[in-house]
Amino acid sequence: MVKNKRELGKQKESLACELLKQNGYQIIEQNFSCRLGEIDIIAKDGKYLVFVEVKYRKNTENGYGFEAVDAKKQSKIKNTSLYYLTTKKKSIDIPVRYDVIEIIDKVYRIQKDAFSF
Repeated sequence: MVKNKRELGKQKESLACELLKQNGYQIIEQNFSCRLGEIDIIAKDGKYLVFVEVKYRKNTENGYGFEAVDAKKQSKIKNTSLYYLTTKKKSIDIPVRYDVIEIIDKVYRIQKDAFSF
């Protein structure tokens, strides 16, 4: 039994990592955070460095997970990804992509290139 939202979030992010691995992604880092925000998963998919946001919903009563990644959230993720690239001394020539994983109950969808910079 899950005790709180943070614990549930960690469980779903771990599940998302497994789903990404099954789909050929290489996990680089989980829960990267800085003063600008947090990125759930950073992974490599082919030539892309991928910043992944995970959204879990028990059901769709309150909408879909993809809908929660609005312009404000996208901006926060983009700024955090720039900080990551700068502090990790990654080349600006690395192709970057932003994916969202939506988990509703036990069904998941990976939306590749969910938004762009």
